[in-house]
Amino acid sequence: KQWYQRRVRGNYRRSDKQIQWFWQFVRDISDEQRSRLLQFVTGTCRLPIGGFCELMGSNGAQKFCIERVGKENWLPRSHTCFNRLDLPPYRSYEQLKEKLLFAIEETEGFGQE
Repeated sequence: KQWYQRRVRGNYRRSDKQIQWFWQFVRDISDEQRSRLLQFVTGTCRLPIGGFCELMGSNGAQKFCIERVGKENWLPRSHTCFNRLDLPPYRSYEQLKEKLLFAIEETEGFGQE
């Protein structure tokens, strides 16, 4: 719930289906998968003691943000220095779920093998 309250949508609107599907995805996945999603977007699997409002970016405090970027066949990308998720304009919840799960479960960070 706190994650939802502390977000910035960038160039998506609250009413966009991709945003609705994203929050459905967050609700539907396991705690472990939410931790991986948090790591994917922020670079850490744990929140600061003060929660989402104390997330830090490369220039200080930085709220979680979702931006519309790319095409529907792209994987989502993250910018951990800015706590930003680049979420393509997927055409269905199933497509969003498939691409996000692949991104959080099958990718590794810099220098990890």
